Amino acid sequence: MNHQPVSDLGYALLDTDRAARTGDPEVVYGAGKSPAQVVEILRTLHAAHPERAVLATRLTTEAVEAVTTELPDAEVDDVARAVTLGPLPSAQGTVTIVSAGTSDAPVAAEAALTARVYGAGVRLVNDVGVAGLHRVLARREELASANCLIVVAGMEGALPSVVGGLTGVPLVAVPTSVGYGASFGGVAALLGMLNSCAPGVTVVNIDNGFGAGVFAARVARAAR
Repeated sequence: MNHQPVSDLGYALLDTDRAARTGDPEVVYGAGKSPAQVVEILRTLHAAHPERAVLATRLTTEAVEAVTTELPDAEVDDVARAVTLGPLPSAQGTVTIVSAGTSDAPVAAEAALTARVYGAGVRLVNDVGVAGLHRVLARREELASANCLIVVAGMEGALPSVVGGLTGVPLVAVPTSVGYGASFGGVAALLGMLNSCAPGVTVVNIDNGFGAGVFAARVARAAR
């Protein structure tokens, strides 16, 4: 197994064989890393995988500024707080990302960018929360045509159950830390999704758009 050391980080070893094992290169989780560390890891991963995009998520403003300065070819997604370096792969299959409201946009954007980096085509269906049920009902045919759905919602987390009852498409639910005090930072939505009465709903951790994007893209690629 090839582990690539990264200069000036001391402790970091990058798993540059991951793409050969899983089909996808290692991703940089930016939280807790300095801007210099993010830049150096991205640079090293890009050198190991120049043929396709590498991804860094959960970046601070300072890290984004450092990446754009040191790696001018990087593409920034300000909503997702993420960057990519290198060309996106050809899209295989379709992931449709359904979000309840504008407050869920950062997590939905992270899921969308991740799915693209992992090789799926992406469609967005925004602002279709259960407070306006007619909005999601009007998009049913579009939802049913996807290879995999990502449903992002906070508050009580009811939207995945509704969507799961409207379609038979594989569905991954993402609870977000959006809501008033009794939402407990997304715990209420998480528990609601775990207790969904709609069959076939898979749930990832709170605000984990990245994990949902990986899962959905792999489902879509396999379906394609």
